[in-house]
Amino acid sequence: MKRSAKTQSLHELIEPAVAACGVVLWGIEFLPQGRRSLLRIYIDQPAGVAQAEGEEGGRGIGVEDCVRVTHQVSGVLDVHDPISGEYALEVSSPGWDRPFFELSQMAAYVDQRVALRVISPVAGRRKLEGTLQAVTAEGLVLLLDGQPQPIEADNIDKAHLVYQD
Repeated sequence: MKRSAKTQSLHELIEPAVAACGVVLWGIEFLPQGRRSLLRIYIDQPAGVAQAEGEEGGRGIGVEDCVRVTHQVSGVLDVHDPISGEYALEVSSPGWDRPFFELSQMAAYVDQRVALRVISPVAGRRKLEGTLQAVTAEGLVLLLDGQPQPIEADNIDKAHLVYQD
């Protein structure tokens, strides 16, 4: 799971601003779309932070957190101007079907279903869904059609958690 050079530079620029708001930067998606690009920022609560009483599910990211991060990050982007042209800024929690941006993020979701899109076909497919069995420094092991299937980290294009009721 590699970041593009643009995404990496945005991550380094934005991460301190997000941390100043008391949340962590889960990941960034930068989608150039012709004249108007999209910068989507996912935030999450730091590990070990308990949910506020009355909050349901998730890790407790609320609208107030998103607004606070939007203002903070907008200021940083206005000063450094790393994106040429017009762009829309979105800030949200990763949600129930959270996307993964780093292999290390997946370790907390062993024994849960994940969906992957791989660069080179695995078991004859580029889109995979199965139970995450293990995460290692080299990649992960996915239970696919009843068989453990190792998948190298460099072969993973996109990954996300599959919400199960």
